[in-house]
Amino acid sequence: MYVLERRSMFWLDDEEKLFLTQEIGYSSVALTGTDAQLGEMENLEEFVLRPAPRGMTMKCRITRDKKGMDRGLFPTYYMHLERDDDRKVFLLAGRKRKKSKTSNYLISIDPTDLSREGESFIGKLRSNLMGTKFTVYDHGVSPIKAQGLVEKAHTRHEMAAICYETNVLGFKGPRKMSVIIPGMNLNHERIPIRPQNEHESLLSKWQNKDMENLIELHNKAPVWNDDTQSYVLNFHGRVTQASVKNFQIVHENDLDYIVMQFGRVAEDLFTLDFNYPLCALQAFAIGLSSFDSKLACE
Repeated sequence: MYVLERRSMFWLDDEEKLFLTQEIGYSSVALTGTDAQLGEMENLEEFVLRPAPRGMTMKCRITRDKKGMDRGLFPTYYMHLERDDDRKVFLLAGRKRKKSKTSNYLISIDPTDLSREGESFIGKLRSNLMGTKFTVYDHGVSPIKAQGLVEKAHTRHEMAAICYETNVLGFKGPRKMSVIIPGMNLNHERIPIRPQNEHESLLSKWQNKDMENLIELHNKAPVWNDDTQSYVLNFHGRVTQASVKNFQIVHENDLDYIVMQFGRVAEDLFTLDFNYPLCALQAFAIGLSSFDSKLACE
């Protein structure tokens, strides 16, 4: 058994954005012992909304299903958690809605029910008209549609915002990606972000540099490799094929702590690994945005 020490774990208090570092001991059990630490997922809805356990990497697979009449244009995506015994546990499914002006993905905890009205609807991912900015919501009610007191008490949370931009090399170079998520309190719980209008949204706050109770993450800049004549990142064997969709998400204060990594291993198979403070829904939606982004041309 080996132990790794790594500086990590950030959270925000009510007054200002803080990025605290602490020494966390990682054992081989903590890194791979998902079965022992996760236990049985009695409540899948609760599980996919809960931040990953601190000190433990959640290793997942994303499968893209293009089979069927219209799935070439509207694939279904499935996220499974990889267990130690090589079995896979279903977590989430997502599919783009057909009659939306912008990209709009429904996310469900039932692989057979991807309807907005279904009981398994857990969240959605919506883009702007340009397809370069995305917002992740839970299954709450839109503040515009909330009528009675009950609905207003259950207005939706914003779980994340994702922004893509080209770099000086345009489409030929690695793209830049920013991820904004709610901060964490002293109990390592997500601080609720429930905007009542556009000005209170994650994207607006980020653009106005109002980062109280928010965390800003970025993709790790890849390094040019003369041998392969391409930009590369070290995925430690979890990614096996080159793709513009491959990325790692980090915080600028700790570039060695990989909050999330995503990459291709086959034509329609991708690995997605995430750590605290992300939950499965946030990580899955960030992955979906990578498939959809107008800058994700291949």
